[in-house]
Amino acid sequence: MLAGVARDQACHDAAVSRPRIDGQRLALIPLPAAAAAALPAGRAEAARMIGAILPDAWPLPDLLGVLPMQAAATPDQERFGIWLIVERETNTVVGDVGFHGPPDNGRVEIGFSVIADRRRRGYASEAARSIVDWAIGQPEAREVVARSETDNEASARTLAAAGFARVGEREGLIEWRLARR
Repeated sequence: MLAGVARDQACHDAAVSRPRIDGQRLALIPLPAAAAAALPAGRAEAARMIGAILPDAWPLPDLLGVLPMQAAATPDQERFGIWLIVERETNTVVGDVGFHGPPDNGRVEIGFSVIADRRRRGYASEAARSIVDWAIGQPEAREVVARSETDNEASARTLAAAGFARVGEREGLIEWRLARR
């Protein structure tokens, strides 16, 4: 019995130390590894661990292949993985933003998506600005990059609004860069 209490306390302590970004309308929180492991089949369990409502539309298909990497992350590694975009007013996950891994020579790459019924509200821009500000504040990150499809004007607007500069195009993707200010 005491071992179970200690394990539960350790899980609680790890959750307390996770970063959280509170914006005007959104909260960004790293997706806990245990919740990532439960998804997509264990939605109720994942929602309980996250402490937010998971709409049927989330996670989007492009995130499914990344969930196993997040599920294997330590609490320290979670912060450079998937972050949930939670609409504060409804406590609902409306998308995700995050990193393609930890900094590599000071560089991190971000990506983002918002569920269809919450698009065109500025959520992606708010989340991208918030995660970029957080990343640039980390001592191991000096530069944030992103890529968007050439025909995805919404992503291009989001990245420009977050302060990124277009730096080139390769393999059908626009490359974006933002350096520490």
